[in-house]
Amino acid sequence: MKPSAGLSFTLLLALTACDGGEPVQETAVVATKSDAEVPIWLSPTDGMEPALWLARREPGQPTTRAAARSDQLRHSLARAKETFIEDPRMIANRTVQLGQMLAEAGQPESYNDLLDGLAAAAATTRRKQLYGELCQHYYNTRRQGLGRTQTLARLTERYAAKPAAPNAVP
Repeated sequence: MKPSAGLSFTLLLALTACDGGEPVQETAVVATKSDAEVPIWLSPTDGMEPALWLARREPGQPTTRAAARSDQLRHSLARAKETFIEDPRMIANRTVQLGQMLAEAGQPESYNDLLDGLAAAAATTRRKQLYGELCQHYYNTRRQGLGRTQTLARLTERYAAKPAAPNAVP
């Protein structure tokens, strides 16, 4: 049985709360699993690199090109890391989750487009944001009938209106 968008949205909210915000030591790990063994979600103990995992999970993409697509996704995740509080593993999980919800709603988007678009919208605040929260806003706005460009413009405007980070006092 396929989960509904409402269930997926509830899962998105629940998983957003799961990230303890603790610093995660990052290491580049070469994936050793075959495409058939790609986990449904990327856990903290999985040895697979988030960009390669995303490339292997993206529907409609040939698995033979996963390594080439992972290069683009790696760059997108690096930009997202500068904009969002969550670590790349959590951002990858949220991206897949949002991608699945949009596909179920008949509005599929590539993972790379989601990462780059959301990072650009949130970067206008000049302070780190919660990726899971932005995914929720993006999904809700798309479900209201706005297209990708209109939704990103609305979110960019919304995030640009947020106050800048206060100056640190020594």
